[in-house]
Amino acid sequence: MKKDIKINIHHITRVEGHGNVVIDIKKGVIKDLRLEIVESPRFYEAMLRGRKYDEAQHIMSRICGICAVSHTSASLKAIEDAMGITISKQATFLRKLAFHGEMLQSHILHLYFLVLPDFFRVGSIVPLAASHPDAVKRGLRLKKLANEICYTIAGRHIHPISLFPGGVAYTPKESELRALRKRLEESFEDLEATLELFKTFKIPEYSEKREYLSLKEEGEYALYSGKIQSTQKYSAKPKDYRKLIKESIAPYSTAKHTKSKKGAYMVGALARLCNNFNQLSYRAKKAAKELSLTAQSFNPFMNNAAQLVESFHCTEDAIKIIDKLLSAGIKKEELKKPKKFGTGIGIVEAPRGILFHEYTINKDGIVTDANCIIPTAQNLQMIEEDLRGFVPTILSKPKDEVVKNIETLVRAYDPCISCSTHIMDVSFV
Repeated sequence: MKKDIKINIHHITRVEGHGNVVIDIKKGVIKDLRLEIVESPRFYEAMLRGRKYDEAQHIMSRICGICAVSHTSASLKAIEDAMGITISKQATFLRKLAFHGEMLQSHILHLYFLVLPDFFRVGSIVPLAASHPDAVKRGLRLKKLANEICYTIAGRHIHPISLFPGGVAYTPKESELRALRKRLEESFEDLEATLELFKTFKIPEYSEKREYLSLKEEGEYALYSGKIQSTQKYSAKPKDYRKLIKESIAPYSTAKHTKSKKGAYMVGALARLCNNFNQLSYRAKKAAKELSLTAQSFNPFMNNAAQLVESFHCTEDAIKIIDKLLSAGIKKEELKKPKKFGTGIGIVEAPRGILFHEYTINKDGIVTDANCIIPTAQNLQMIEEDLRGFVPTILSKPKDEVVKNIETLVRAYDPCISCSTHIMDVSFV
């Protein structure tokens, strides 16, 4: 439909942080389109300079209250890579278990409290507490369990305190792990009910082939480690990430944009699923089939479905990890000590996508340089491209419906806007 329309959405609702969407359409053609990130720049990389290496993970976890375990994990991996530290198998299992707790709490928060109101056409979760109390209670139960996993392993629900360079400072009791395992098994009932609910929702029909970027590792669904893998049939070792990803500044945004060697790309649950589909757990593959998700899914709205599939996978894998820990016997371990100094890179899959931390640490154990590339910043260019493709297909709708559809598309990416505002180059003299 050839018509003129101006869209100016200030502060997209039900996303973390503040962002605007500005679109100017003349005779049905998009003349201007901007996803403006308007939060003040943050200075975490600069704050890290001059600090001791064993303070870094605590500082960097504050980048995000939702992805605190992810930032802690990427930070620890960068420190340990720079300082030649190899952690034990038990410590790796405990970190992965905390990681699953964060992935679950983030996905459930997004699906129930940010996305669900879209499907019921209400402005927030509050009206649903009255109209659909069972669904809201289900979401709260699942999120409470995820929080308890993080609390048990990492010391508290957010901003973990037990994860340190060289291992894990606190060893959970066997009784605590058995209690978590029981709760995880019981949670499948709520996950299955969530699946049945989300199967009833109509997903907008919009699909454009795109490049996905994520970690990939033989033998497991890559979340904590692996190589960098593109669906464009190329990959790279973590140390070569700068050769793959190029950052640039958008004049209307306080967050950088990124491109791969092929152009805009997407990260997150859908990217991981398409790159690692064969490594999904049994229940997760079954859920993917019921949600019509495949390794060739290119509808960005299906990122929500991918998050639900990952919730099944993380629950199953968390149970397996607990079984391995209990079988081997939990023992108190000393933190491994640094053996060298230099530059290290830590890469993990945060809930919203692949996350990069790189630090340089001198012989005195002081951080002299730091760089972070955040998942949401990597998605910004792709979100704009999806808006350019999607908006023309909905121009026949009333303007308020167009606006709601635009917000729903942006929300499907589950952006963490505050995390992404890392554009300033600060030097100390």
